[in-house]
Amino acid sequence: MMDYDVKGHLRNVLADLPQGVRLVAISKYHPNEYIQAAYDEGQRIFGESHEQELRQKVETLPRDIQWHFIGHLQTNKVKYIAPYITMIEAVDSFKLLKEIDKQAEKCGRVIDVLLEVHIAEEATKYGFPPEALRQMLSSGEWRELKHVRICGLMMMASNVDNEQQIRSEFTLAKSLFVEMKTRFFADQPSFCECSWGMSHDYKIAVEEGSTMVRIGTTIFGPRVY
Repeated sequence: MMDYDVKGHLRNVLADLPQGVRLVAISKYHPNEYIQAAYDEGQRIFGESHEQELRQKVETLPRDIQWHFIGHLQTNKVKYIAPYITMIEAVDSFKLLKEIDKQAEKCGRVIDVLLEVHIAEEATKYGFPPEALRQMLSSGEWRELKHVRICGLMMMASNVDNEQQIRSEFTLAKSLFVEMKTRFFADQPSFCECSWGMSHDYKIAVEEGSTMVRIGTTIFGPRVY
């Protein structure tokens, strides 16, 4: 028997999300029974960040789960997840984007991705600084990649208690999304995702334009390492 009310916590989170905002339930380090409980409640999108753990879950859980890779992804790991991943949320270099395209082509797939932007003031965060993102997209090389589909931006706010700082970072991310949409993706309806907001700040994120929140601890409780 499960000793944690995954379904109840999931329902509480979903009640907070307005129409049009999707939940990525961050299931890394949580057991299959917790994921199955959320699945039974109707949740279909789950986030993982370790290739081996993800592969084991893919093989043992329902086939219609949409798996998002949410952590820093090394290029040499792409080939392992390319056959089945639904979305790679944290593309932080053009090199990685090219490798995803290469491996997706081998699988006969087009893989959805989000470009990670580095707005938080913490050095530990990955992602394109805003000017580097502009330069990468301006170069146009990405347009030659036919097996990736860039669907929007992803970011993590600073891990601080200052709500004003968190909000300002989300606001900046939203303005960057609008700029990239206008300049590079105006004719692509698929460029529509703003993935920001986690357990401690998702309510602010939703107010600041997020279309996809990544929530783990609030649903599944403390991680089991």
